[in-house]
Amino acid sequence: MFERARRLFLALGAAALTAVSPLATSAQAQIPYLSMPSLPTTAPKYAAIVVDAKTGEVLYAKRADSPRYPASITKIMTLYLAFEALGSGRLQPDDRIMISPRAAAQAPTKLGLSAGESLTVQEAMQALAIKSANDIAVAMAEKLGGSEARFAAMMTLRAQELGMANTRFVNASGLPDSRQVSTARDLGILSRAVMRDYPQYYRLFSQQQFTFRGTPMRNHNGLLGAMPGVDGLKTGYTNASGYNIAISAVRDNRRLIAVVLGAPSTAKRNNNAEDLLLTGFDVMNRRARGEKITIAQNLFEPEPIGPIERPSVEQGDGEQDGLRIVLASAPPPPSFSSNDFVSPTRNLLRGSQSADKPKTESKKAEKEDRKPAGKWVVQVGAFKSKALAKEQLTLVEKRFGKYFGKADGATDSVGGTYRARFKGFTEASAKDACGALKAKKVPCMVVKPG
Repeated sequence: MFERARRLFLALGAAALTAVSPLATSAQAQIPYLSMPSLPTTAPKYAAIVVDAKTGEVLYAKRADSPRYPASITKIMTLYLAFEALGSGRLQPDDRIMISPRAAAQAPTKLGLSAGESLTVQEAMQALAIKSANDIAVAMAEKLGGSEARFAAMMTLRAQELGMANTRFVNASGLPDSRQVSTARDLGILSRAVMRDYPQYYRLFSQQQFTFRGTPMRNHNGLLGAMPGVDGLKTGYTNASGYNIAISAVRDNRRLIAVVLGAPSTAKRNNNAEDLLLTGFDVMNRRARGEKITIAQNLFEPEPIGPIERPSVEQGDGEQDGLRIVLASAPPPPSFSSNDFVSPTRNLLRGSQSADKPKTESKKAEKEDRKPAGKWVVQVGAFKSKALAKEQLTLVEKRFGKYFGKADGATDSVGGTYRARFKGFTEASAKDACGALKAKKVPCMVVKPG
């Protein structure tokens, strides 16, 4: 108890010093990422990690210990301390939280309450987890810590106790501050801790929307409801951080956590997070069958790097909710009736199909173009369930569209297992396709006709 009190005193002292002086410490100055007055948009901000939630095993890591700006993923720690206060009885769900002038003055994303207004703890937690409201983060900090600076010191102390060795908090929201840093590994530790220590409150991160005073507010996590098994956690954005996400999903009683930091858009962030989780589950299934493979051997999408594609005016990523990625290997978009409006952008996404080409002609050409060229088969795996076999077909077609885009993917059941197969190859194209997979350490087998 004495040691914890001493550490809190030291943390509070550090918070007071940094509040007085904006200058970086000598330790910070040794970190290039922090010493830059402003990061160039082309700086490699991307970092990622995939963790087995049950064991803590790191299944994949890319710059996982490099300092990064956590942005609104910070609010997971704000909520962790709120959950802790609820568990100890210091806070009740119906308690009121007052909005101070300082809280009301925070930059968006926020609820927009005026100074003097209040809301319940339950409403505040929903606003943090779903709306990512910066004003409510400050109000919660003041409720629990007396001031945001003191609460940030409490956050840093708890982070150290959880094993987040490279994390420092100076605010409760994640709004821009060069002193507030974390790493993909540390945010993975935090994500694992919140679901381990407070499973009764974790469902907050699964809510796709909530209604506050008659206004529905949607979760910025676009993978909720879109990717099977995803049930949290939190997104974040600032211009300095790029687009961040801490995500978790469950399949076949296995839970994985992925953290992606520094993507140039929500679409590329979500696509990368989905790829990491899908590949992680595939690797876990194959390991269960005795294969010795890693995510790194099976992940073939390039990392999402580059300048911010469409900066948000808010410190959140709701404004990019409509931005999507159309993969080069994806099937053509569906046809439209003569009464449908087809935008120039959609016409461009149709690939070689011209906007003024007659539909009957384009459909015929498309059908001929996708007609199987032979009777050879490439098998890309055998699985215990049909769902896993289909998932492998989707994964291979997505990542190796050059070889499998025109083949017919199908599953069949043999001896209690489901084989994932692509049909319609010539002998030469089958060997080329299988060779491409093997070059990336992906198991495959060429099957002769008959």
